[in-house]
This record gives sequence, structure tokens and C-alpha cells, in this order.
Amino acid sequence: MKPYKILKHQNRKPFILIPHQRSLFSALSSSTSDQSESPSSEISPDILVESARSSQWHFIKHLSPNLDSSLISTVLFNLHKTPELALQFTSHVEFHRLDIKTRCLAIAVASRLPSPKPTLNLLKRTVSSDIAGVAVIFDDLALARERLGILTTILFDLLIKACCEMKRVDEGLECFYMMKDKGFIPKIETCNALLSTFLKLNRTESAWVLYAEMFKMRIKSSMYTFNIMINVLCKEGKLKKAKDFIGFMENLGVNPNVVTYNTIIHAYCSRGRVEGARLVLNAMRSKGIQPDSYSYSSLISGMCKDKRLEEASEMFEKMKEMGLVPSAVTYNILIDGYCNEGDLGKAFRYRDEMVDQGISPTVSTYNMLVHALFMECKMDEADDLVKEMEEKGLAPDQITYSILINGYSRCGNVKKAFSFHDEMLTKGIQPTRITYTSLIYALSKRNRMTEADNLFDKIMKKGVAVDVIMFNALIDGHCANGNMERAFSLLKEMDKLNVPPDDVTYNTLMQGHCREGRVEEARELLDEMKRRGIKPDHVSYNTLISGYSRRGDMKDALRVRDEMLSTGFNPTLLTYNALIQGFCHNQQGDIAEELLKEMISKGITPDDSTYLSLIEGMGNIDQSVESCNSC
Repeated sequence: MKPYKILKHQNRKPFILIPHQRSLFSALSSSTSDQSESPSSEISPDILVESARSSQWHFIKHLSPNLDSSLISTVLFNLHKTPELALQFTSHVEFHRLDIKTRCLAIAVASRLPSPKPTLNLLKRTVSSDIAGVAVIFDDLALARERLGILTTILFDLLIKACCEMKRVDEGLECFYMMKDKGFIPKIETCNALLSTFLKLNRTESAWVLYAEMFKMRIKSSMYTFNIMINVLCKEGKLKKAKDFIGFMENLGVNPNVVTYNTIIHAYCSRGRVEGARLVLNAMRSKGIQPDSYSYSSLISGMCKDKRLEEASEMFEKMKEMGLVPSAVTYNILIDGYCNEGDLGKAFRYRDEMVDQGISPTVSTYNMLVHALFMECKMDEADDLVKEMEEKGLAPDQITYSILINGYSRCGNVKKAFSFHDEMLTKGIQPTRITYTSLIYALSKRNRMTEADNLFDKIMKKGVAVDVIMFNALIDGHCANGNMERAFSLLKEMDKLNVPPDDVTYNTLMQGHCREGRVEEARELLDEMKRRGIKPDHVSYNTLISGYSRRGDMKDALRVRDEMLSTGFNPTLLTYNALIQGFCHNQQGDIAEELLKEMISKGITPDDSTYLSLIEGMGNIDQSVESCNSC
């Protein structure tokens, strides 16, 4: 046998030339010097196998464009007992160029590795490439499995798992039924992946269909399976059935765990049924299962949403007394609850406590506090908090910038709002629809409607999906600035883009007409919104009542008031103020005083506007009497 020759290149590792008909070096030379011949016909599988075993990857990579699938398939088969080497070979021969059969062989060889990750990666690349449908992939994997003598169903199970991870669950389900048709039983982990994906996609009915099929196939459910199905029931709002399901799983010899109960507790709390969650907590304890931090965090969250902050704080203290360590999420729930109630002092005390406990505030913690400060127009403090956040190495996210832009927009600092908009763009953070709406709102309130329109056009060109709230902000700006023509052109644009207007859209347009004294046109809009199935609200009726009253048409104003009552709406302070003002201007102070008595009897407290209207009305009467006496 001839000895191997060692060939050395400057700055390169030595490589081995294998004496086999023509050497690899000459094969490589021919591939570079004479492209008219097919180099793959001159390279044997043995050369490639030995090159792989000697780690000559640069040669293989250089030759890969000229290697046909048949040759690669033979090499993969020869390397199947060393799957690590076969995987490296696959990565150097341009996997995306291989035909479906060769890809499936490479996947089958990779499935021999201890970790499923490389196989899953190759399966995802194959499925996403759309080189073939999953049925073809399944069949070719079956052939590769048979060729390699693989006895397990791992290839099919991993194919289903890959489909689930790619959210292509219907294709995964197709593979499930193909396994069934071939007499293979999918692993319970595979079934759980399908069920879990259906749950995440809110396809609860599909989850039940699959679960019934599993039952028919006598696939034994695991604890995780039962927890998924309980979660499905909770998502469907069937909380009693979710509790009953615990008995079903116990009858099948599977005892519920803390996750089982936590799923139901969370479902009750998220629907505002805190007392129901407490009962589940007690049942959990009676079974000897101790609640954990998640159990209590769910209850605390439910109490905060129900504005039962003192109870939430007590529950939090009880949780700590039991030796359970609160997480940043638990603290954030309480901070959010107190921020929503406007109790910034308590919110900041919880922030300080979490820091003292060695728990670092998250971006969410700062976002909630910054938002609360802006709600009170404490801009300097909000700025300081953002600086503190950045000093601690926390980068503002999309939500942070949206809060800052919205906050400065609402507080009237348009320049600052736009500076944050520019900053987020430079950092590669895309503004949200809410962000753009805030900027349009800020420009509108500053009567900068040309800029607002230009920004809106820019948003449209970017392909941002505009919604009714953004349209309403722009329509409001044009109505406030007296450009009703532009406001109505936006209403037409909403129809073209299939963005349905709402009561706010029509109320804004009605207010615009009433400002100009065109109450009849406003009345027509009320009728139009009814025709479109949009229910008028207090604002709709009060806008018309105010419009008629300012014009002195009190009969029409009272007619709208009666219509408002007939639809189930009771008059508000604004209703009475508009009517009192109108009657006072018409020198009908006696009716105005009757209305005052009526509103007080209904528990509506008059405000400054009420009394000012009455005082002005009495002044008008006195002037009228003096004028008559002088006649």
C-alpha cells in the first residue's frame, strides 16, 4: 500500500492526498482549470469520505457546487455511523442545493445524534424552503429511515415538532395522521407539542379533536397533557369544567400539581373572579399542594384589577411571611395597581422595596412609573427616571418611547415628543401606531394641521396599518381648526381603507358642525350613524342639545333631550348646563330655575358653569325690564 503524501502550503495546515485513481488535488485542479468536464464524475465517494474524516473541509466546500445529489447521498450513507462527521459534511455541501431525498437522508443521519436540535434545524430549513409538501417529506424520511435501519419513530416525531415550532400546525397534524395510517404511534411529547400549539393559536376546538383522537389511539396522557387541556378549558371560559377535569385526571391515576391549580387560579383572576380563585387555592391546600409565588401573584393581580389594593398588599405580606420570595413580576403588579390609582407614593415605595430585596427593577417597572408621572404632567421627574433607567443599563424599549412621546404630546411639548421619535428611529426601534397617533394629536392641538397631514401621509406610505383612533385624532384637529371639508374627506378615506368609524368619529364631526352653527347638518350625522349601526352616546345627544341651545332653538333642544331619555340615557351635567344656558339666553329664567331644581333632585351637583349661566340670565332679565320701563 502506498504511503499517504503530506503536502504543505504556506500558512495552511498540512493536508493528506489520498491515492485513489486520481488524487483529490488533481480532481480539485481539474475542477478549477477545466469547467467543461463534470468534476463530480471524477471524484469517488471514498475520496470525499476520507476528506471528511481528515477534516479537509476547505476542499469539500470548494467542490460542493460540482457535487451531485447522488454522490452526496452515497457519502452521507457511508458516514451514517459517525453522525457528527456527517452533519459537518452536510454543512459544507450547500444543504439548500440538495434534492429532497438527499436532504431527508441527511436529516435521518443527523437524528442519530444525542441532541435533537441539529435534526430540528434541518427539518425547519426543509419545510420552510417549500421544496416539497410535508407529505412528500414524510415519505422520503420513511425511505431514509428504512435505508439506515432506524427502528424508532423519532424522524416523524421531530418533523411534527418542527412544524409546531414554525406555527405550521396543520402540516404537523397531517404528519400525525400519516403516522397513524402507517401504524406508528406518536410520542406523547409530540402530541403535547401539537396541543400546545393549538392552544397558543387559540384553536381550542382543534385541540379537542386531536385529544379525542389520542384517546382513541390509546396514547396515555401525561401531566403536561392534562395541564394543557385544563388551560384549553380556561381559555374557553369553562372554569367549572376545568375544575371538574382535575377529578377526571385523578380517576386516570394522574395527580394534579401546582401548575394545574395555578392555571385555574390565573383564569379566575384574569376574569375578575377573585373569590373563585380563593376557593381553588383552598382546594389546592386541602390536597397537600402548597401554593407558590405564581399562585399568590395571580391573586394579587386579580385584586389590583378589581381595585382592591389594600387586600392585594395584605396578600403580598402574607406571601412573604410564608417564606415565598416575590419576583419582579409580583412587584410590578403592585406598582402598576397603585400607579393606576394615582398613588405614586406607594408605587415608588414598592419600587424601593424591591431594590432593597436585591431585585432589580425591569424596563416594565420604569415604564409604569414614567407613565404615571406623565399622567400628572410631572415631566421633569419622568425625565429623571428615564435617565436613572439608562444609568442602570436598561435600554428604553418601544413601549418606553411610546410613553414618552405620548406624555410630551399630551403635555404640549411637541418638540420634545418629536426628538424622542427621532431618537427611537436612530436606535432601530420602529414607532408603533400609538406613537404616531400621539404625534398627530400633539400637532393637531397646536393647530399644525399641514404637518399632521404630512405625517399621516408618511405613515400611510410606510405601510403602517392606520386605525380609527388615528383617524379620529386627525379629524378632531381639522374640525377644531374649522376645516370641515378635510375632516369629511378623511371619513371617506376611512371607508376606502375599510376602517369603520365609531361614535367618537361622528361626535367629533357633529361638534365641528355645531361650532359653525350648522346644527341641522349635525342632526343628519346623528341619523347617519344610526343607519350605520353606530349607537349614539351621551356626547352625541349633548352635542346636539348644546348646538340648539346656543342658537336659541330650545324646542329642538328639548326634543333631543326627550329622544335621549327614550333611548335609555339619563341627562348629565353637560345636558342641564346646555339647556339652562339656552333658556337663560332666551330670557326664560323660570324654566332654567326649574331645570336647576330638577338636576339637584336627580343627584347632579351644579358647577360654576351652571351658576354663571343663571347669573347672566338674571342680568339679561334685569336689563330687559329696565329697557321696558324706559319705554
